[in-house]
Amino acid sequence: MMAQNGGVVVGIDVAKDKVDACIRAVSQRQTFPSTAEGRRGLIRWLRKYKVAKAVMEASGGYEREWAKALRQADIEARIVDPKRVRDFARSAGQLAKNDAIDAEMIAWFAETFTDAPDQAHDTARENLVQVVKARQSLLDLQTSLKNRGEHAAPKIVQQMQARLLKQIADEVAKLEVAIAAMIKAAPHLAELAEIIESVPGLGKITSAGLVAAMPELGQVSNRIAAALLGAAPYDDDSGKRRGDRHVKGGRRKVRNLFYMACLGAATRHNPVIMAFYDRLIAKGKEPKVALTACMRKLIGILNTMIARRQKWDARRYELSEPARPQPSACTA
Repeated sequence: MMAQNGGVVVGIDVAKDKVDACIRAVSQRQTFPSTAEGRRGLIRWLRKYKVAKAVMEASGGYEREWAKALRQADIEARIVDPKRVRDFARSAGQLAKNDAIDAEMIAWFAETFTDAPDQAHDTARENLVQVVKARQSLLDLQTSLKNRGEHAAPKIVQQMQARLLKQIADEVAKLEVAIAAMIKAAPHLAELAEIIESVPGLGKITSAGLVAAMPELGQVSNRIAAALLGAAPYDDDSGKRRGDRHVKGGRRKVRNLFYMACLGAATRHNPVIMAFYDRLIAKGKEPKVALTACMRKLIGILNTMIARRQKWDARRYELSEPARPQPSACTA
């Protein structure tokens, strides 16, 4: 099988101590240790078979060094969602799972879905993603500690929790300063952030989350942007039965972040989104359904703004209705 650009594809299953690689086009498999020599060995092997693209799953960060080495060797490296690959394997009837099988499934997946939008490697964005994720992890820990604090506990435990909460708040503040500095230092990220933050109701945290987690904005259709976010409704019909449409898939963490921002925009800060939300409520829509529709409308507006490199102008959107997104297979 060949990649879309005419080159051979390799699927790479990444573990902590090794990788398993499979080139389906020539029925070749190989294992390499997670060392500098192992990475050099992989590159020599790929060049032997004229591999143009390497595809691997996101593996908790272990994939980063491999992707970096491949890109330095002028081999395209693409990182994909493990859930999509596993769902693909099940749909192909492959129920068994081990590292060698996983590598073959990744290669087969990459050969099959060649139309997914690829993103050029961006070191500044990759670093930003890690810092944004670190901030979110601290916020998750903060929430967990606060929930525990709602229950009676000995004084020494309460004091410990208070100290930890203060330390977490300090660290979150430091990361937010670092995030702002990282965006400012990268002109292409700063331009995106400036466009997003021009929208009433969207602040620096939402902007950073979108810049980090939605690099496709401005490069895909509004329908795909909504699907990537996880705000696109999908039909649930069979024969004469007409089920309720539900949103599913997408990028959960950025969707949660965008949901909160959109809630503020729809109820307090953005006259265009507020008017749209009020119209839906007046038509009898449930608040959450209306808010999800607002998310679709707003991500579509952002997608268009970024594609055109335009800042917010309410006159462009105040009378427009959002196009109803159709189901898409592009859920990441």
